[in-house]
Amino acid sequence: MTATDFQRLAGLFPNEVVTHSYVSDVELPGGAGTFALITLDNDVDHSRPTTLGPNTLLELGGVLDALKERADKGEIVGVGVTGKPHYLVAGADLSAVKTLGEYEDGVAMAALGHDVYAKLGNLGVPSFAFINGVALGGGLEIALQSDYRTVSTGAGALALPEAFIGLVPGWGGVYLLPRLIGPENAVKVMIENPLSNNRTLSGPAAYKLGVADALFEPADFLEQSLAWASRVITGAASVARPNAVEPSEVADRWDAAVAAGRAFVEARTSNAAPAPAKVLDLLEAGKEWTREQSREAECDALAELMQTPQFQSTVYAFLDLVQKRGKRPAGAPDKKLARPVTKVGVVGAGLMASQLALLFAKNLKVPVVMTDIDQARVDKGVGYVHAEVDKLLGKGRISPDAANRTKALVTGSVSKDVFADADFVIEAVFEEMSVKKQVFAEVEAVVSPECILATNTSSLSVTEMAADLQHPERVVGFHFFNPVAVMPLLEIVRAPKTDDAVLATAFVLAKQLKKTAVLVKDAAAFVVNRILGRMFGEITKVFDEGTDAATADNALRPMGLPMTPFSLLALVGLPVGQHVQESLHAAFGDRFYVSENSQKLIDAGIKSLWQKDEDGKPYVPQETLDLLTFGDSPSTSEEVLRRTQDALAEEIGLMLDEGVVAGPEDIDLCVILGAGWPMHLGGITPYLDRVGASDRVNGKLFNAGAVPAAV
Repeated sequence: MTATDFQRLAGLFPNEVVTHSYVSDVELPGGAGTFALITLDNDVDHSRPTTLGPNTLLELGGVLDALKERADKGEIVGVGVTGKPHYLVAGADLSAVKTLGEYEDGVAMAALGHDVYAKLGNLGVPSFAFINGVALGGGLEIALQSDYRTVSTGAGALALPEAFIGLVPGWGGVYLLPRLIGPENAVKVMIENPLSNNRTLSGPAAYKLGVADALFEPADFLEQSLAWASRVITGAASVARPNAVEPSEVADRWDAAVAAGRAFVEARTSNAAPAPAKVLDLLEAGKEWTREQSREAECDALAELMQTPQFQSTVYAFLDLVQKRGKRPAGAPDKKLARPVTKVGVVGAGLMASQLALLFAKNLKVPVVMTDIDQARVDKGVGYVHAEVDKLLGKGRISPDAANRTKALVTGSVSKDVFADADFVIEAVFEEMSVKKQVFAEVEAVVSPECILATNTSSLSVTEMAADLQHPERVVGFHFFNPVAVMPLLEIVRAPKTDDAVLATAFVLAKQLKKTAVLVKDAAAFVVNRILGRMFGEITKVFDEGTDAATADNALRPMGLPMTPFSLLALVGLPVGQHVQESLHAAFGDRFYVSENSQKLIDAGIKSLWQKDEDGKPYVPQETLDLLTFGDSPSTSEEVLRRTQDALAEEIGLMLDEGVVAGPEDIDLCVILGAGWPMHLGGITPYLDRVGASDRVNGKLFNAGAVPAAV
């Protein structure tokens, strides 16, 4: 590509928020010489991430050219790159990338990144990346292209998430990372983490893997990084990279890592998304490639993937839903109405309650007190929290001081009197209306009139729960998903009497807890569990009708869900799943099927329909089949898929008619973040539009402008 090609590309983005490259000269300690420090900053408020578009890259390239001239003249002894507070760079500007309509434009974008980043390794003096905060995708690749790297213990969200968003680490990451940290670790960073709710690395975790060469505390991170760079330049400090490898020396490990990655992708996506497979193709072939060969393949792969429907769908799901709508929840009151929360109470000390206590203490940094019916349960709950904090400490995800502070914040009691000065009390007790009403009555008797009462119910009526209280307006649904630390969704349920101050406080808390909140109406099972319940009902019904278990369980694989229905039911627990189905049947009638066969399994103490043979392959034991009764109307995989699509389209249409959420975008957001709906399908409502289900069932599309399948 030529400079003219790159200028033409940059001209396509006149409204790009440019991340500027500001250069300052620093005299290194110890008389090491003059060091040029590049600070990447988009000159907007600190909450807005810095991103990489073509104009940004061209400016950075020009700065690096000028620094090479200075290096050639002996004016500088090294170059460093860092970012504005909290960010190195958050990656490529997806809002710009998604508009690249031509294959050639995609190639140009990929080639421009490679050309600019290559300059970091050809300055004639050592280059350093000081990772002070978020470093995603192209942001982390800037660091990988540098000769040396430091990272802050306070840095969060280090990742190569491209497989998650429908691309590949195409600016050198797929070539450089496995050579730096080993192929197994590279597969973890490029495949396993992205496909596990887009998990990221902390600064300490990245250092442990070998992504960075040195680790420093946030308070004086830049000073320490510059002092370390000085020692490296003068030879006073050596750099050890124990995880670094040459592919030719670890060929068997390399192949095994790729194979493990492919198995992981199959398990998580049923190979329905092209990007993860393309990452692994590049990694596998890259074992034999030169850097230039990898560059050419990366550019082609990026350009090709940018043109796929899966990438466009992923951008909608990730950028428009998770990043935009998720951060500006529809229907949320003005945050100025929110009340301060200085102490939290948790009713219950079981697993879910203990997870909640840990989350509140860790993120809010306020006292959290748990209660239960006896001291043994209380001690077990508090002990769970302390043990989980110790695990975080052992993994380097929390500092010793933070660990001690967090554990000190969580206490327990058998008396609800400890809630007297709490501002927010959440119950996480048995899913039975009478139990929850009794709990709220007991709590209301001791708390202040302003104290908010929240319920973590997954399906019960918040309105009924609050009906007998003196202040029903203080009650709000606060429905987390399990495991609490991992699942990002929080369904906030507004009952008819819930007041705006209570609701505003709930949304502010959700943000402080680092959850994505969606406002939902008080309707049975809210959003995610209602949709899953309809899906489970269809699958168990076709099984009971005579469809074999493998066909019924695998028919939905084209949806790319992270688990098959029967596997998910086994994880949730058959009794819990049956209880939810019965609740939904009671609320909505025969649309929600309750399986007699499932009840037979529960009565027999069978926890899962599937067992595994000696080779790890699932099968249904004959003794299990003998317990069950089947019809004589089996369905094919195609029939099961279409039937389930139509059922989901019907249920979502009814939910929208009932005003359960503000619009189909909120349905999509809930199912993505609460049920693991795959990003590459772009949300459940666009998917149902594309396959024709919404038109077949409802006579209309959920989303204007969608193109339904030919039927």
